[in-house]
Amino acid sequence: METGAYFYDLDVLGVHYAVTAKQERALLAADRGGGVGEYVGDLEETWSDDELSVDTDKAWDAIHRCLGDGTLDPDGAGYPLSHAVLGGRHMHDEFHVVYVSEAETRDVAAALLAVDRGWLRRRFDAINDPDYAGAHDDTDFEYTWSNFVNVRAFYQRAAAAGRAVIFTAM
Repeated sequence: METGAYFYDLDVLGVHYAVTAKQERALLAADRGGGVGEYVGDLEETWSDDELSVDTDKAWDAIHRCLGDGTLDPDGAGYPLSHAVLGGRHMHDEFHVVYVSEAETRDVAAALLAVDRGWLRRRFDAINDPDYAGAHDDTDFEYTWSNFVNVRAFYQRAAAAGRAVIFTAM
């Protein structure tokens, strides 16, 4: 993936991880050393804390679009909603590895509490990007909403634990 390009592939599965301070330091060191892909692969293989991770399957795409301007542009939404999925520090050029600091995690968690079903539905219905590959129907919205609820709860747990978050989509 070129820098500045965005995935438009519904086969790409997304996962959020609330990383410990030690994992965060290792991730940031891997970013400096060019080893983020390997680090994330190892993290995914050894992750064991289901309470501090959330799998969004393919719904991450619609969730980001709803929280933003209807596109996958990481800057297409205002902070802090932009940082729930694709906003934040991008750490890889071929797939999404997006880092959100502990302070940003708290901001995202607070902002997501204000998002209700009606608001998200209006944003979902307004998606008008020809690159959106979802069905864009009631079933697609229910799938997006249920995954959004899980992401919102995840951010509450991550903020309460004082953790940074990484989002991966590979």
